[in-house]
Amino acid sequence: MTETVAIIGAGLIGRAWSALFARAGHNVQVWDADAAVLDRFAADMAVLCDTLRAEGLLQDRDGTLARIRTCPTLEEAVAGAGFVQENGPEKIEVKTDLFARLDAATPPGAIIASSTSAIVASRFTEALEHRHRCLVGHPVNPPHLVPVVELCPAPWTSTETMDRAEALYRDIGQVPVRMTRERDGFVLNRLQGALLGEALRLLGEGVVSVEGLDATIKDGLGLRWALMGPIETIDLNAPGGITDYATRYGGFYARLAQEPAGPEVFSVDNAEKIAATWPQDRSPETIRARQDRRDARLAALRRHLASEQS
Repeated sequence: MTETVAIIGAGLIGRAWSALFARAGHNVQVWDADAAVLDRFAADMAVLCDTLRAEGLLQDRDGTLARIRTCPTLEEAVAGAGFVQENGPEKIEVKTDLFARLDAATPPGAIIASSTSAIVASRFTEALEHRHRCLVGHPVNPPHLVPVVELCPAPWTSTETMDRAEALYRDIGQVPVRMTRERDGFVLNRLQGALLGEALRLLGEGVVSVEGLDATIKDGLGLRWALMGPIETIDLNAPGGITDYATRYGGFYARLAQEPAGPEVFSVDNAEKIAATWPQDRSPETIRARQDRRDARLAALRRHLASEQS
């Protein structure tokens, strides 16, 4: 079923969502508080769609772009929408204001999802009249290449809202991961944070170089994780499966868990110390070039994995 989808916030994440919904055949109405962002939106979308087509991830480039239009006001963007994807700044006061406006302006049956990566929905939806239709739909950057989207309900989010959101995200080619309740950081950032904390500790202590640490993931754990998650990994790493693995190695990991990385590893001082050991050209142009190379490699990996599943 074709939906009218409103995209609120037209930056990097908003553009990716626009392409994903329009590629799947949905009509997309876009608004951003910054008029300059809207002014360059059409050109930015054309570049994104050209890139997706070149990577074999978009067939109907012109049809996709034709289904996307910008709107001068938030209210016009959500008119007739059955689904809203909010991508505003990661600030609680901004989310609170946006969701109050969205709750008042959208049709009563519309779902309102936030792309927030750190703020649980209960913090900005509690006072809303129709709060049952609000949730977090947290994508992974870049959403058009990394398909996971985390669905995190507030305590008052209805089961129907979760079901409808899950079905729509799946329809546009994403992989929805449904949470049962709120946790700060959702699932992905809690996992990423645990790994990052240990990585920063090892680097700060000089145990390993940046190149060596990144190689451990890229050429070690990451190769397995491109095919399976950590639970399936350990299920296959002992003859008797996950319980056998816990029997063999549980004591070792329990000892490691007694000495977690402290908050100091995330400090600017520690970041500067690590950066000094890993000289890089970090100009905006070079960062963007490295991002483009990352995206091209992610696209190639997605094509390979898709061919393996077909």
